[in-house]
Amino acid sequence: MSGMSAQPDFIPLAMLNALAYCPRRFGYEFIQAEMLLNEHVVEGLLRHQGVDLGGSAWNGEAVQERRVYVWSERLRVAGFCDLVESRGGEHYPIEYKNGRPGRWHNDHVQLCAQALCLEERSGVRIERGYIFYFATRRREEVVFGAELRTATERVVAEAHRLAATGELPPPIDHPAKCRECSLEPMCLPNELQLLRTAPAWEGDAS
Repeated sequence: MSGMSAQPDFIPLAMLNALAYCPRRFGYEFIQAEMLLNEHVVEGLLRHQGVDLGGSAWNGEAVQERRVYVWSERLRVAGFCDLVESRGGEHYPIEYKNGRPGRWHNDHVQLCAQALCLEERSGVRIERGYIFYFATRRREEVVFGAELRTATERVVAEAHRLAATGELPPPIDHPAKCRECSLEPMCLPNELQLLRTAPAWEGDAS
């Protein structure tokens, strides 16, 4: 897709998570449509199976709708909310994630983008959402304040820019993120960093 001249109509919401984590990951998963499966990715896919069935149900005083398709024509993003819960006149998205709460807030960007889509569809401002982490079996509240909303819209704009160029971004210099990334064997950030910093070989002058 290198050198593509037209942007896609809509960016998938899940790809905003990838970009907020690492632009190169976004490049592999969205621009080049590449993915490597490891035990953590497979576990997450299996745990999502119940959520992905869809449907609605009452849970106490709340109505829960599973796998809700949402989109924003303003931002040109679209995708699924794992769960939209309505309680006491308020509705909010809930995202299910494998593992524990992360340090990088890319999950927050994805959830905020879901809320922006829901706001555009309903005309009602959404103040907060939740991320349910399977490792802790608890919901983490995410408040959609001005800073997170601005950061999310910046990620959306960058996603469209990268998609328009069709180029694979370079590796980031972030060993902790790279260690946790399933695409590390394909990305080879350490090897590429060594190539960039190695002195040029001038060959035999004789």
